[in-house]
Amino acid sequence: MRVIGTAGHVDHGKSALIWALTGINPDRLREEQERQMTIDLGFAWMTLPDGEEIGFIDVPGHRDFIDNMLAGIGAIDAALFVVAVDEGVMPQTREHLAILDLLQVEHAIVVLTKMDLIDDRQWLDLVIEDLENLLIGTSLSKATIVPVSGRTGEGLENLKNQIATLIKNLKPRPDFRKPRLSIDRAFTISGFGTVVTGTLIDGTLSVGQEVEVLPKKLKARIRGLQTHKTKVDTVIPGSRTAVNLTGIDVKDLARGDVVTLPGQFSSTNLIDVHYRHLSGVGAPLKHDQEVKVFIGAAQQMARVRVLGAESIKPGQEGWLQLVLEEPIVAARQDHYILRRPSPGVTLGGGYVADPHPRGRHRRRDQEVLNRLEQVLLGTPGEILAQSLILYGPMKMNTAIERAGLSEKDAVIAIEELKTRGEITTFGNDKLNLGTDLYVAHKVVKERISSEILSTLEQFHSANPLKFGMSREEIKSRSKLDGPVFSLLLRELGEAEEIDEIGSKVAISNFKPILNENQQRDIELLLQKFDQAPYSTPSVKESISFLGEDLYAYLAESEEVIQVSSDVVYRKSSYELMLQKIRDRLQKDNTLSVAEVRDLFNTSRKYALALMEHLDSIGMTVRQGDVRRLLR
Repeated sequence: MRVIGTAGHVDHGKSALIWALTGINPDRLREEQERQMTIDLGFAWMTLPDGEEIGFIDVPGHRDFIDNMLAGIGAIDAALFVVAVDEGVMPQTREHLAILDLLQVEHAIVVLTKMDLIDDRQWLDLVIEDLENLLIGTSLSKATIVPVSGRTGEGLENLKNQIATLIKNLKPRPDFRKPRLSIDRAFTISGFGTVVTGTLIDGTLSVGQEVEVLPKKLKARIRGLQTHKTKVDTVIPGSRTAVNLTGIDVKDLARGDVVTLPGQFSSTNLIDVHYRHLSGVGAPLKHDQEVKVFIGAAQQMARVRVLGAESIKPGQEGWLQLVLEEPIVAARQDHYILRRPSPGVTLGGGYVADPHPRGRHRRRDQEVLNRLEQVLLGTPGEILAQSLILYGPMKMNTAIERAGLSEKDAVIAIEELKTRGEITTFGNDKLNLGTDLYVAHKVVKERISSEILSTLEQFHSANPLKFGMSREEIKSRSKLDGPVFSLLLRELGEAEEIDEIGSKVAISNFKPILNENQQRDIELLLQKFDQAPYSTPSVKESISFLGEDLYAYLAESEEVIQVSSDVVYRKSSYELMLQKIRDRLQKDNTLSVAEVRDLFNTSRKYALALMEHLDSIGMTVRQGDVRRLLR
């Protein structure tokens, strides 16, 4: 399924040409028909002589409706670039050509319309020569020029044959199995509910599927699908599609929203892009300039961050970071257009290099510019490597998505990186696209591992009495996802680089070393514990005697067991008390706090703290004023 878009100056016969080719009037709005001028997007379709069905998107040519034109032109496979022979090249002819060139629309036919209005061959030759000169250096430089008349039918059969030839030479639409339909219309049909239309960029959609509408994160289900008013069960990449959605209200939808499968895309307010400033624009694109961004059917206001320079002059290229006022959905290599909001002028455009940068770049950071240049020029392996370096360890499928690679290119990229020894996996050596395997660039994995070890060494140096650092604190500092962090720690443990002690992590074989004074103070405190094993010094008294760090060491080494905020026992005494309580409960079934107090000849404070502790660890359970053995 292929989609062809029209382009050209207002009143040059774009809609009349589509009507003549298809028998469908693309001007569906009453105002369009009354004014005889296209205002919004129009749609039509036809069957080529070879039996293939194609769709048309007819766009407005008037400068006041360029925004609407851009909503439809971004998803086309080819273009009919329309020029009326009686007028020749006009202002919107040039602007529409610039837009097609920025979007890199390489497959096109230049259609000279209204041939019935001239009979001067010399004039026709002048118009053709003017057009050929205009197309030099653009993506349409190899386009065939076909004269026609929509009114008399002159040249239409030749045009149909040229379209058929053009379509045959198109490469298949890439299918990354990640359907994305940018909504260009949303309306309600009585008895059916909400219907949206658009061109399916990638993947397939099927009746009954649960879908997500971004950036609003709305959930819906596909009730029905149509292509060219024919009901279908599944639509394929490139299809002009009408989707009947249930569970969603049309008032919650807008042009530019994206229908996709849950979890496959996420919206963004920040994108890195390669940019070309049109040579015909009078002023440079400046840092912090306000622009209007067009991607797919979406349009959004944004601020420009020029990277590596203060501005980009007419005819020059460079790198930008676009800060969007509201989120949009974008993918790597999506083409986009920038326009000045008022007065409306097309400034330039390019393609998306990174739809999800980690944050705002330092504008003069050469490393950032080098990385973006490699994305621009790199092989599939280099692109995947840059994605892994930029985002860190992640699932293989996520890495491929972030890199914007097709399945075919992903296989090439993985083999390329494996051969160079750059790719490394967590806990599994098999590199399969369809698995949840976690993967990292070797350099990044080694750097993160080194940073974790360095963090632990610094922690031990600053806290010589602590057995290890909290696992959660290391995870927070590493900024790794939970599964990746766990797998990396496991590998460091298997390599005998670290030891995991409960919730603590330490450099392998690390042991706190006490000096003579610290050892003496601990022995003196433990003697006090031994003198009154069931009425021991309080936590506060112990900290006052040893200091917080030394008391923490004593607790971590399990020389003492703290059972409440105030009560702590020596481990040997604690274990003896637990055994006596267990024996007593097995014999008598119940035990009160008063009986515990008498059993150990202590005070109620100690007995109550101990029994509440045993409740908390699941050894006993309270029933009224007594405890019973739970395990």
